[in-house]
Amino acid sequence: MLEQALTHRSLGNNNNERLEYLGDAILGFVIADVIYHKFPNSAEGDLTRLRSSLVKGEKLAEIAREIQLSNELKLGQGELKSGGWRRDSILANTIEALIGAVYLDSGIEQCRNFILNLYQSHLDNIDPADIKKDSKSQLQEYLQSRKQDVPIYKVISESGSSHQPEFTVSCEINLIDDIVIAKGTSKRKAEQAAAEKAMSKLNLKNK
Repeated sequence: MLEQALTHRSLGNNNNERLEYLGDAILGFVIADVIYHKFPNSAEGDLTRLRSSLVKGEKLAEIAREIQLSNELKLGQGELKSGGWRRDSILANTIEALIGAVYLDSGIEQCRNFILNLYQSHLDNIDPADIKKDSKSQLQEYLQSRKQDVPIYKVISESGSSHQPEFTVSCEINLIDDIVIAKGTSKRKAEQAAAEKAMSKLNLKNK
């Protein structure tokens, strides 16, 4: 099961994608439970942003590098040649797969301990008040406070390979004459980039 958790889909059918799916759900639950009890006076919105910051791909990739997970990855030749062991998405997905494998092997309590060991230094000094709202949320709240329609995001194009995609997204709001366009390696990142550009045009600081 450990070997499967470390095996990327580029190496064959017995890969870690199903374990990743399971681990993603377990991680979200465990982190939500931890911060719910750690911050009893925090509002739901603050806890949601904090949880998102702790389970996002960039954070998982950071943790993967801390434990030198790239040395253990099992990749196909294509991913080896393109430096897949350095890619955030592959590192993050493997951490989730490991969590899923530990759960199936040892149960929820051992899995919870595994997650808390991985996250110990990241949980010690966190504060929900320090987590800023993402650009999309800030832009939407700004527009709603002025009784404006919410932004309309559209995917203009998608290019690149399945391992290295690039999304081009537009953002249309009433307060800006032209349509804002931005790119990102996922739809979410492209939308965030477009929202940030729109905020810049409105002379809003990312708080």
